[in-house]
Amino acid sequence: MTDLAKKRCAPCTGDTPRVPPEEVTRLLASLPGYKADLLVGSICKTYELDDFYETMAFVNAVAYIAHTEDHHPDLAVSYGRCVVTYSTHAIGGLSENDFICAAKIEALLQ
Repeated sequence: MTDLAKKRCAPCTGDTPRVPPEEVTRLLASLPGYKADLLVGSICKTYELDDFYETMAFVNAVAYIAHTEDHHPDLAVSYGRCVVTYSTHAIGGLSENDFICAAKIEALLQ
């Protein structure tokens, strides 16, 4: 488990600092498969799963992480696939919380 996965999300306000682009690159190195869209201010990964049941179990686990961290992704769910997108809406870009939650999902799958 990465150090990010051990952290907890902090409440976000409009004053929460955005993660600078060079830091985004560094943080993504510990999140295999995640890609950043710096224009939109998001990170995203497509998870391929075996079937609908496994996909829904994964979605429920992601929902639990989102609930406990009070930081919620956008999810696009279909049979055998879930696209997870994180962005901190309060700041219109990426905060450390986005990377923390992505790391918790990665730790879940290890």
